[in-house]
Amino acid sequence: MANEILTAIGLMSGTSMDGIDAAVLRTDGERIEGFGPSLSIPYETVFRDRLRTVLGRNPTDDSDASAVAEDLTGYHIQAVQKLISENGVDPGSVDVIGFHGHTVFHQPDQGITRQIGDGGRLARETGISVVCDFRANDVAYGGQGAPFASLYHAALSWNYEKPLAVLNIGGVANVTWISPDGGLIAFDTGPGNALIDDWVREHELGEMDLGGHLAHDGQVDEDALAQLLDNAYFAQLYPKSLDRDDFDPSPVVNLSIADGAATLTAFSVRAIEKAVHLLPALPNRWLVCGGGRHNPAIMAALRMILIQPVEPVEMAGWQGDALEAQAFAFLAVRSLKALPLSLPSTTGVSKPVSGGVLHRPDEG
Repeated sequence: MANEILTAIGLMSGTSMDGIDAAVLRTDGERIEGFGPSLSIPYETVFRDRLRTVLGRNPTDDSDASAVAEDLTGYHIQAVQKLISENGVDPGSVDVIGFHGHTVFHQPDQGITRQIGDGGRLARETGISVVCDFRANDVAYGGQGAPFASLYHAALSWNYEKPLAVLNIGGVANVTWISPDGGLIAFDTGPGNALIDDWVREHELGEMDLGGHLAHDGQVDEDALAQLLDNAYFAQLYPKSLDRDDFDPSPVVNLSIADGAATLTAFSVRAIEKAVHLLPALPNRWLVCGGGRHNPAIMAALRMILIQPVEPVEMAGWQGDALEAQAFAFLAVRSLKALPLSLPSTTGVSKPVSGGVLHRPDEG
């Protein structure tokens, strides 16, 4: 089975609360053999609001979280069915689904990370084996449980010039740094889109700063920015990781809507700049994935503050909107083959460990 090429569907519900990304990938767990179709399904507003109510709560014995998890699983079932039906995918050709679920509680220093979603139900209703609960074994072995896509970034870029940095700007931002010999370092840099999205939503102007227009129209409040950046996390050495709500946005509370958006945008970018000083060497290129690459205000600020070229991953031929879903398809195959999902240099785990929980369609 070591070199056997499998077909996997990856599912990712991100910290930015947008919805679900689903993608098909063919891989042996080491190299990428081919890309299949992908799609995104947005959450309905009512469900997104319900999902927000369980963030930051340990879902163990939490009836509200259980109800949200059931509906979240339903969305993922729909995503798989839609991906298959609209693209003529033979369900029998799919070997496994990589089901990330949605992170609602992440406190690795307490040995806890929780992603909600019912992998057993997903397997039964799709008729396809499911790997879920990817992060728990990493945390059990002393890891941060995040970031978790670094091995996929390395597989995509095996023949690229290095050192290379892959910057993922989701609700939280993280970086994968790849050395010339293929060594990996990864850690969360700080906030990504979450604080900006929450600010826009609180002011009833939508779910995000679409096109970066609010930030573009505002002015950065340097005093508020300094307060936001006055956080011990930024000087902490990697490995390290965050939850989406680990930063207090109160320094911007009295700013105008536009100035608040501009200041929170600058906060995300300046946090990334601070991360650069922790890297062993400057990368020759920054490839940006995640929803933040669609925000011109973020991308323009990154290009102003970073020395090397800053490009969306599409410039490297990668499928940016499908990338995280593909990563969990890749990790599902690695789990089936008992290959490591994380490394000491990416999450701080005590040794390279595999992980994930396998559910088969006929169980129970």
